[in-house]
Amino acid sequence: MSFVISKEKLLEGVDKMNSFGTRLTGSPGQDAFVTYLKNEIKDMGLEVYSDRYSFDRWEAKESSIVIHNDNGYESIEVSSEWPYSGETPKDGITAEIVEIKEKHVGFAGAKNKIALVKVHDLGKIPTGVAFNQRNSLPEDLSLPAHYKGPVATAFVNFPLFSVAKKMGVKAIICIWQGMSKEMVKGQYLSFIQSYLGIPCLWVSEKEGEKLLRAAKRKQKVTLTLLAEKEKNAKTESFYSVIEGKNRKEAIIINTHTDGSNCVEENGPIAMLELMKYFKEKQTERTLIFAFVTGHFRLHEFKQNDIQASSKWLKNHRDMWDGKKGHIKAVAGVSVEHLGCTEWKDVDGVYQKTNDIDVELVYTGNKKMDEIYYESVKDREHIRTITLRGHNILHFGEGQPLRNVGIPEIALVTAPDYLTVISESHEMEKFNLELMYEQTLTFAEIINRIDATPADELGKPEPYTFGLGRVKNRNK
Repeated sequence: MSFVISKEKLLEGVDKMNSFGTRLTGSPGQDAFVTYLKNEIKDMGLEVYSDRYSFDRWEAKESSIVIHNDNGYESIEVSSEWPYSGETPKDGITAEIVEIKEKHVGFAGAKNKIALVKVHDLGKIPTGVAFNQRNSLPEDLSLPAHYKGPVATAFVNFPLFSVAKKMGVKAIICIWQGMSKEMVKGQYLSFIQSYLGIPCLWVSEKEGEKLLRAAKRKQKVTLTLLAEKEKNAKTESFYSVIEGKNRKEAIIINTHTDGSNCVEENGPIAMLELMKYFKEKQTERTLIFAFVTGHFRLHEFKQNDIQASSKWLKNHRDMWDGKKGHIKAVAGVSVEHLGCTEWKDVDGVYQKTNDIDVELVYTGNKKMDEIYYESVKDREHIRTITLRGHNILHFGEGQPLRNVGIPEIALVTAPDYLTVISESHEMEKFNLELMYEQTLTFAEIINRIDATPADELGKPEPYTFGLGRVKNRNK
């Protein structure tokens, strides 16, 4: 298909995004990125409509751990800070360190102490608990039987901060288990909880061994976590509309603008190029491009859902529900995490294992699945698995669309470095050629949806329950 963008334009956009630094919710980096995106859209001659919000922002500024030895002090390398956990005085908190073996109830033995908690990966939990595979390309590609990785581990296997706080614990140190030091460095996890009110730091398994030895000796540790707290911090979501011949039906294309590195979240860069393309190509249906905030502050921005786009949908029912003269959204397309290579721990060494990480793609029903595979059939670089929403789980910003009855196609590739904050912005893990092909795929998807009658697009299929498939349904 003819397309107006180039790989060079996409790279230029990613580099521009990286120049703003880390773009956590409400941060100066996100604000600068949003301003850039809005200006680019206005330069296309399109209107921008904004929703502005206020929330209490927390951002770590400095952290350290020091063990008090008889002959001096031993510094421990911190992997990262637990977002919105808490903060210490400038001089830190000094207290005896104690290992908590009984994950939650064990905090009762850590009053006025610093608790040490092992966080084990999810290697023993079947992947089918969270995923239900439809199909794949190549056809023999399947989900792993068990999931390993920091993102899901931090979301599921975390200590109960409320219990620790109630028991008088001064601070918490979480030790990553079964993952290399390089993999866990800089992970911004977990970001789905409220402000916790107790400082918490992550360390690698190797550094954790030093702390475990200190706990056995009942040594003291000084933990420091300095953070900036801003009340009524500002952030915004925005959207733009490209009118089609039919102004009563629409396709919603969405992503989020807050992110940690070059892939999380580069969806807005791809959407800019899609907007340039579709502005010059008359579509049958109206296209609504939504750029939302709050993905990295889900506790405050989700609305009866687990993703930030739910807030935008609640505020703009006239853009999708088809009632009382409102536009009817017949389908949705969610653009996230483009150009991901695969990096894994192999024999304890964190390394690139494939030029393409497996593309995880939710397809709302059989017709949307068909449209997706028709759209990727000519791809040169492809490793993709399509999924159904399963056990009420549907990762990524496509879930709110699906939950209000809009069938969608949503890319949610989840590399182990997805939430990493680093000086390189993880560009060494970025595949430009792949992002380019994925952007072309999204254009083809939108074109095919636009050409399909609404009754054929249908409605989202219900969530499945139980243990999901980890291989193609036709096998």
